[in-house]
Amino acid sequence: MANLVNLESVSKSFGVRPLLDGVSLGVNEGDRIGVVGLNGGGKTTLLEVLAGVEPADDGRVSRSRDLRMAVVTQRTELPDGSTVRNAVIDPLGFDAEHEWASDARVRSILDGLGITALGLDSVVSTMSGGERRRVALAAALIQDLELIVLDEPTNHLDVEGVRWLAEHLLARKCALVVVTHDRWFLDTVCNRTWEVVQGKVEQYEGGYADWIFARAERQRLADAAEEKRQNLARKELAWLRRGAPARTSKPRYRIEAAEALIADVPAPRDTVELLAFAKKRLGRTVIELEDATLSIPDRVLVRDLTWRIGPGDRIGLVGVNGSGKTTLLKLLAGEREPETGKRIQGQTVKIAHLSQELHDLDGSMRVLEAIEEVARRVVLGKYEMSASQLGERFGFSSQKQWTPVSDLSGGERRRLQLCRLLMAEPNVLLLDEPTNDLDIDTLQQLEDLLDSWPGTLVVISHDRYLVERVCDKVVALFGDGKLTDLPGGIEEYLKRRDSLRDRETAAAPAVEKAPSNAADQRAARKELARLERRLEVLHKKEADLHAALAEAATDPDRLLKLDAELRAVLAEEADVEAAWMAAAEVVEG
Repeated sequence: MANLVNLESVSKSFGVRPLLDGVSLGVNEGDRIGVVGLNGGGKTTLLEVLAGVEPADDGRVSRSRDLRMAVVTQRTELPDGSTVRNAVIDPLGFDAEHEWASDARVRSILDGLGITALGLDSVVSTMSGGERRRVALAAALIQDLELIVLDEPTNHLDVEGVRWLAEHLLARKCALVVVTHDRWFLDTVCNRTWEVVQGKVEQYEGGYADWIFARAERQRLADAAEEKRQNLARKELAWLRRGAPARTSKPRYRIEAAEALIADVPAPRDTVELLAFAKKRLGRTVIELEDATLSIPDRVLVRDLTWRIGPGDRIGLVGVNGSGKTTLLKLLAGEREPETGKRIQGQTVKIAHLSQELHDLDGSMRVLEAIEEVARRVVLGKYEMSASQLGERFGFSSQKQWTPVSDLSGGERRRLQLCRLLMAEPNVLLLDEPTNDLDIDTLQQLEDLLDSWPGTLVVISHDRYLVERVCDKVVALFGDGKLTDLPGGIEEYLKRRDSLRDRETAAAPAVEKAPSNAADQRAARKELARLERRLEVLHKKEADLHAALAEAATDPDRLLKLDAELRAVLAEEADVEAAWMAAAEVVEG
């Protein structure tokens, strides 16, 4: 396969800290590479050096000539004052609305990323950060590319959007390099994994499950001192192997070695023991809603809802973005009141609510001081820890714990917020997207704590692995004013969403009038105009490729690549010409 990008002995530092140290690696056609590692460890820097956004301090970065590449990182900015249409549709060169609207690929990307719902004439600068990231992602994916470079593309997508993106990338033939902490996405999409650790990049074949096994096996063989991290990797691998059939039916690593590695790893949690403990801490009543109605300005979220959340319940709440999950969680937390009905809370209930907003802390405080302000020691299930020990489990090393809060990144503040909540020893946890900005190692630490946490849990998350691992039940908001129980979990949720969409599509033609012959001819004339413009573009591409072939007469690799591109252009020309003939017959008839 042809090489697209190559890094040779590349180093990159910010200040005195080396993030990349003598890194050599390459991206080839067909590679779908997931980049993992600790927050602040150099993953984004690697992407930006690879894509040419940042220069390397030392070493060489080479890219194939005329490489068609799109990059969406956390620093990607859209032009000031631009609308969604300016950023996404206009670069495609369509002359009329109906042209792009009839293009199935364009419509799929707009709908799949929720861009249509944002409104094509919406000004990008007035949108939230998550909405702007989705627009930038759509603008990249809509192009004809050889390489896509993405930094945390799933952060602002719901479960359905994450699945759509995975299927879209799998269907494309271009190469992919992606930083993400979404383990389902990594396992589904990626065929290679890069781990950025201490300035180096370790390379592995396969996705997330393969990487977890390889890392645990490597540590076992090396008799590494990182016993805690090794045990977490073995526990994660045990969960993967015992999980849903859709995952365990496709491991590519050696089954015998994996089974031997996890033979003595206990089940993630003892549900019966935790439930008994939860009842002692909480009593019989935790949070109950009786005939509750909850609305937002444009619609009713739930109507006459009766929902009893008991001691030890572990519930995942799912739904599309904007379905009202966060508002419903605020109702459970007592931060919203229902319009009708009532909310009942048990006398012994102590709620901790992790919202998506970051609460202000005194910036002059050190991280450890901010944790100890809540408590110096905490008991979480089977674990008794000091404030410093819990801080370490959430990625704050002993040295980092003396960092002023004002110097923390958004992701680090999020981890500190979660750490402070747990230090208060709540018995009910309400978590709204707790995995945002957490690296995989910190996610494993969080899940390990929640596995043995003897309380009631309601979590909103687009991270399928987190929901499937720490929750025993999944409920969903489908926009019908009800809360729907899903015995089949997230898979059932996605199937129901597909079914709803299919019914909406099937119902749409029933309300449309049958087009007249005149309408057919008008549509055919518009299609003719579009096809003629497309043929002009293809003829120009063909001419450019013939010229490039002549220039590359002494470069066999380049010749092969150009020849393949030319054959693809000629094949598309034939298809477009056939479509043009069919449209011309309609116009003439």
